[in-house]
Parts: sequence; structure tokens; C-alpha cells
Amino acid sequence: MLLDLLVRNARILTLDERRPTAHTLGVLHGRVVGLDEDVAHLAAARVLDAGGATVVPGLNDAHCHTAWFGLTLGQLDLSGVRDPDEVYAAVAAHAAELPAGAWVVGAGLAPGGPGGRRPHRDALDRAAGGRPVWLKDASGHACVVNSPVLRAAGALEPGHADPPGGVVARYADGRPNGLLEETAQRLVQDQVLPYSVETVAAAVDRATGHYLTEGITSFTEAGIGGGWIGHTPVELAAYQHARDTGRLRARAQLMVAADVLHPLTAHPDDDLTLGLDLGIRTGLGDDTLSVGPVKIFLDGSLFGRTAAVSEPFCGCPHENTGYFQGDPDAMAGTVVAAHRAGWTVAAHAIGDRAVDLALSAYARAQREAPRPGVHHRIEHAGVVRPDQLAAFASLGVVPVPQHNFIPAFGESMAAGLGARRAGWAYRLRSFLDLGLTVPGSSDRPVAPGAPLAAMQAMVERLTESGAPFGPHEGVPAATALRAWTVGSAHATGTADRKGRLVPGLLADLTVLDADPTTCAPDRIGAISVLATLVGGRPAHDPHGLVTAGP
Repeated sequence: MLLDLLVRNARILTLDERRPTAHTLGVLHGRVVGLDEDVAHLAAARVLDAGGATVVPGLNDAHCHTAWFGLTLGQLDLSGVRDPDEVYAAVAAHAAELPAGAWVVGAGLAPGGPGGRRPHRDALDRAAGGRPVWLKDASGHACVVNSPVLRAAGALEPGHADPPGGVVARYADGRPNGLLEETAQRLVQDQVLPYSVETVAAAVDRATGHYLTEGITSFTEAGIGGGWIGHTPVELAAYQHARDTGRLRARAQLMVAADVLHPLTAHPDDDLTLGLDLGIRTGLGDDTLSVGPVKIFLDGSLFGRTAAVSEPFCGCPHENTGYFQGDPDAMAGTVVAAHRAGWTVAAHAIGDRAVDLALSAYARAQREAPRPGVHHRIEHAGVVRPDQLAAFASLGVVPVPQHNFIPAFGESMAAGLGARRAGWAYRLRSFLDLGLTVPGSSDRPVAPGAPLAAMQAMVERLTESGAPFGPHEGVPAATALRAWTVGSAHATGTADRKGRLVPGLLADLTVLDADPTTCAPDRIGAISVLATLVGGRPAHDPHGLVTAGP
């Protein structure tokens, strides 16, 4: 037998409890075919001599925004600005390079504004010289625009009302100040979207090329096709175009925004009343590109204080408990109808009040139409009270928290929640102690998305100032690595095909210059990715580790 690839001289962490380590691995037709003595004597068309480096299963980001991230790579970068004056200067400099009437589009504004102060419409008008301005908050739950955008949207007309599930913020005199929260962002999106299939495919190319440098071989795109998260109604076609043109560089699972579901007229016995045409649902596709859960937004964000919480946020000038993105009964009905139609559901629920809604909707769905094998998800699960934990376990719900938020936004989250509730935020150990599997995920570009840095956050749980944030929820490094491999495979329904390096599973490999399970915890994020292979083929190999076989 001639192998396609032989990996040798490696410290292989298989993530298989029956055989946790190996030194040699064989690949044939994109899959692992054997370890150590089973393959060491075989010839191979290509060889990866690891020279003692660590090899782990390809890393899998179970919740990110790939097209959005790729688009930001070509937009005005505001992630490093420190105050609104720097924003205005950056807008002015960028606008000077654009033709008259062109949009100034920026991304990466700090949640709550740089230095805790948001840019304002009037100053943006002066900086942009009459051009429309759209500056996107890194959280995705808010943006800041200027007068031309508000005027075109009709928001400057007397009596203009806020949309359901959103807010058009105003100056003390009642004029809109440029801040659009949650669903109010559609006022600007309706003027810009849809993007072309080629634009989205190019963004996917940029994003997935970057993913490979971080060892990511699989990801779940957390919302396409509609709502404030989508970029075009034909976003799946954009992904297919990226695949067809060799620009989908990692394996993609796509969540479909619940906004695009519509009434169906199937046979009454089928109980399919809501869905997509032809009965498309979770599971369609293959190992390269597939349809994942349906995504429904129940509430907002902790950073913008729009998450639906049961007790008011600390430090707000009024009793603010956030708000839902729509009528709670209607949203629960959508969850149940999607469940009936065969979808896995991924409910965005950050505040504990939204978590209550998600859990009750899932319980109702299982009562009315039992599907014992399905594992619905709660995206973020940002604030989970102690009394809510048992329901996750009894319903088999998969929590999908982002622990990379802690070193990025921990101080802000702690300030808004207070000491008691901060201990309930972005849990990990509590879920694992219940027997739940927790995936690795980043929500990129909301926060920095490098998996190894996220693993370090899972272990250390330190805020940006180095303060402990729910330290009782920390886990060992081996558990963090398991989340980003086995956990993400389980959460995405692909545990039978990826997440471990055992015969028969996909040969997605990440080669590291150190072992994250044995190095000092504060060094995990600094580990370098030496190579990334997808299906045994080198997708990122800057050091030329993969060579022709003898």
C-alpha cells in the first residue's frame, strides 16, 4: 500500500481516550488509516517529518462569522482607536482617499465606544465631508452612522419610531445621535445590502486563509441569508462559489438565519409548516460544505447592555434589563416550528432571561414533537444562573460560550453584571461537571479568534487587566484542547467524522511548536502553528514540512 501521507517523528495527541498518543500517522484518501506500527513501515507519496513537534486534530471554531470577518479585513480598521477624536481623524483620512459620495465603512469599534464614549453623528458629518459613514461595533449588535445615512433611512423625519427589537439612540433634544442598536441596524443595511456573490466569496477566501494560519480546519458560520447578520439572500450560493473557485480553504458548516424561514404547504402528515423551499434542513451537504442549525436571535449583547437579563445591569442610569429581539411567544413558536421541520436550532441567548426563553422553547418542542437524538444549542449562554444549569443537562442542550471574551471584555462584563452574576458568566466547568460537551468557539470578529489564545483563557480566566473572572469555571489545558476538537465536532453533529485522530476519521491536522497540554498556561496563546493540513493535504505549510516521499 502506498499512503498519501506519512507523519513521523511527531508527538501526536489523538484525543482518543483508548490511545491518547502516537508518533506516526498514515493518511489515505483524506482519512487516517493507522498509527505507529500499523503504518510506520509503509511508503508514502508525501512525508511530514515533524521533528518532535506536536500534532493535534484540526481545530474547529463552532461559532464564528467568517464572511463578516473577511469583509472587515478590507474595511477601515478601528480596533485600535482610543477615543472618538481618533475615530474622527481616521474617518477624515480614509474619506479623503475616496471618491465623492463613496461610503466610509469602518469595523472593530470597541463595544460601548473607544474609551467608553461613542462617536457622534454631527462630528462624523464634519469628518466625512458629506459622505455617508457606517462604523460597525465589534460586537455586531450596534453601529454608528451619520446624517446622510439617517436621512436616507427616514430616521430624521418627525415621529420616526424605533423598530421592534432595536433602538435609534437620540441626543437630549430628541435628534438621532447616530447610534443604532440591534434590529435598528437594518436602517443602514437596507441601503448597502445585498453584497454580490463575488464580494462574499472573496471575503470567505480572506477569512479562511487566515484561519489556516491559526490551525483552524473547520468552522461554523453563525448566520447567513437574512436578519442583521446576513450579507445576501443567496449567501449559500456565495459559499458554493468560493468552494468551486478554490477559495473555501476550511470545512464550513452554515447556520441559516431564522428570518429566511417561511411558511410551507407540505402534506399535513409531514407537519412541515415552516422552513426552506424543498424541505432543506440541517444536515444537507458534505464534509466540505454543509447546512447546519437554524439561528435565531433572542436578545442582544452584554457589552451594549442589550442582553435580556432578569436583574438590571449595574451602572446604567435607569433600570435596564435589556430586551428581546422580538415578541417572546412568536420567537418560541419559530423555535418549535423549526424543530418540527427537522432543524437543529441554535438560539442566541446571552442574558439569563433569554436563556430561560430558549430552554422553555426547547422543552416545549420536545414535548410536542419528540426528537430524542437532536441536540439544540444555546449560542453564548453568557449569563446562566445556578438554577438553570440542570435544564441544560436534562434537555441535552449544547452551550456554546466564548471564553476569549474574558481577556477581551472581561472588565466591562464584570462591571455590568456585578460580582455575583459575573461568577455565572461564560461558564465552562459547571457545564462539564453536568456531563455536557462544550465546544470551542470565538464569535470572531466580535473578539480576537485565535484558538490557542482562547484555550489559554479557558484555563486562566483572566480579564484584560489580569483580574480573575469566575476562576472556579477554569479547566486544565487538556480539557480546553478537547473543547476545540472533540467538543466542537460533537456540537456540530460531526463527531463520527472529525475531532480525533483515529482510523477512519478525517485527516485534518494542526502541527504546533509546543504541546498546549504541558506548557505553562500563560504560554499557550504564544504557541506557533507550524502547519495545517486539511484531509491530509498541506493547506498552510510556511516551513515546507511536507515533502515528497522517498
